[in-house]
Amino acid sequence: MNATAIDVSAPPRSAVDRFLVVVERAGNLLPHPATLFFLLTLLVIVLSAIAAQFDLSVLHPKTGAAVEPVNLLSVAGIQRIMGGLVTNFTSFAPLGTVLVALIGIGVAEHSGLIGACLRIVVLNAPRFLLTPIVVFAGVMSNMASEIGYVLLVPLAGLLFIAAGRHPILGIAAAFAGVSGGYSANLLLGTIDPLLSGLSQEAAQIVDPAYHVSPAANLFFMQASTPLVTLLGWWVTEKIVARRFPDGDHAQGDERIEPLSAAEKRGLLYAGLATALFTGLLLLATVPANGVLRIAGEPNLMKALAPFLHSIVALIFLAGALVGIAYGVGAGTIKSDVDVIKGMSKSMETLGSYLVLVFFAAQFVALFNWTNLGLIFAVEGAEMLKALGLPKIPLLIGFILLTATVNLAMGSSSAKWALMAPVFVPMFMLLGYSPEVTQTAYRVGDSVTNIISPMMSYFALIIAFLQRYEPKAGIGTVVATMIPYSITFFFGWALLFAIWIAMGWPLGPGAALTYTPAG
Repeated sequence: MNATAIDVSAPPRSAVDRFLVVVERAGNLLPHPATLFFLLTLLVIVLSAIAAQFDLSVLHPKTGAAVEPVNLLSVAGIQRIMGGLVTNFTSFAPLGTVLVALIGIGVAEHSGLIGACLRIVVLNAPRFLLTPIVVFAGVMSNMASEIGYVLLVPLAGLLFIAAGRHPILGIAAAFAGVSGGYSANLLLGTIDPLLSGLSQEAAQIVDPAYHVSPAANLFFMQASTPLVTLLGWWVTEKIVARRFPDGDHAQGDERIEPLSAAEKRGLLYAGLATALFTGLLLLATVPANGVLRIAGEPNLMKALAPFLHSIVALIFLAGALVGIAYGVGAGTIKSDVDVIKGMSKSMETLGSYLVLVFFAAQFVALFNWTNLGLIFAVEGAEMLKALGLPKIPLLIGFILLTATVNLAMGSSSAKWALMAPVFVPMFMLLGYSPEVTQTAYRVGDSVTNIISPMMSYFALIIAFLQRYEPKAGIGTVVATMIPYSITFFFGWALLFAIWIAMGWPLGPGAALTYTPAG
């Protein structure tokens, strides 16, 4: 039985279909994220003038001093906007971290290392473990930006064909891991420094000295990885497989080529480089006088502060070193020119991201200058306190809010740049750390990725499906992925609630609570 595509131009056949049509049309009305941030920046300027006109003010929760809005439509405000245009962009916290991390990962991707690793994982999977390994590989692919979408998802379709299963079932399992499990991983990736940088910018509205580590959610992410894998496995086999039964679905010469001798040699070289890098890292962090430790500091987390602050640099070094080793072994890197090409190629894909960051940086900077973020946070915190919601329902509600917003605004970083300046300070004033708020955001941001037409790779997934079902459309994707989305939401929210209730740390040195300094 093949998937049936839904013609969105025809009258909707169910409540779910009608909802999806509304979401698609509403999302199409939104401007480009960069344009959206530009419009929001103009709105902030206007709101700052209105707030100043009405003399809105609150008491600073830390100092007790009056916090008044800054009018950016004044002479001084306009001068500040014009004078800060460049520095707002260059000092934007996520910019440098993402660029540095991607330079190293670009080498690993360009050399073929990442593609070879994904292929060796899926090629060696026993048939009964095929689905969980594909889901797990999808989750783990996120440490290398978004390569899972363009490599693992179509590869999973071919893999399932080779195993005598429906290719769309493989595509669904891989897509669930890559996109639905976007915030789960055993290791850190490029999204971690990006989100932590935005969280830090927002936290400093309340506490200018607050630091959010890229590893702030690491422990929770690691625990989430087997959860997402198991849930994705269950949904694939118990729900989705009923619509896509096994059989001969091959179309022409569709097979996954085994690793060549050169690729195997490259993986051997990469393994040796990984062992060397790991040994050096242990040497720098385990001994009390290691170069990435604070000598004489008895508290382990504080002693490892240099290591935690070096995570972006370590991602860069690991990607470059292991990628070069693989390339030398596989013959894909023959000189320093090839290394630079790999680094440059990763930068070529960031043109639109840099434009987006420029406008997002202006919005964040102006929002902070106006004091509107702190004013809204104090007023919002007082309102939430008045509601008297328990901690867990409040945070689960925030997860649901994020999941809903994700249906209309797909970019994870763009949404967090918009939401963090409001919600991070607000929850800080209620006693919750920025790390907790960021974790709740990441859960909500992940679970509806797979059913959001605004997700940047949604159209690509439709194209993959159309290879096996020409009539497949948005309805096919959403109807296939909704069971994953619902299951991930309830399962992940339950894990989050248990984690918070037990008081477990979300990452190295990441507290659950925040207490303003007196």
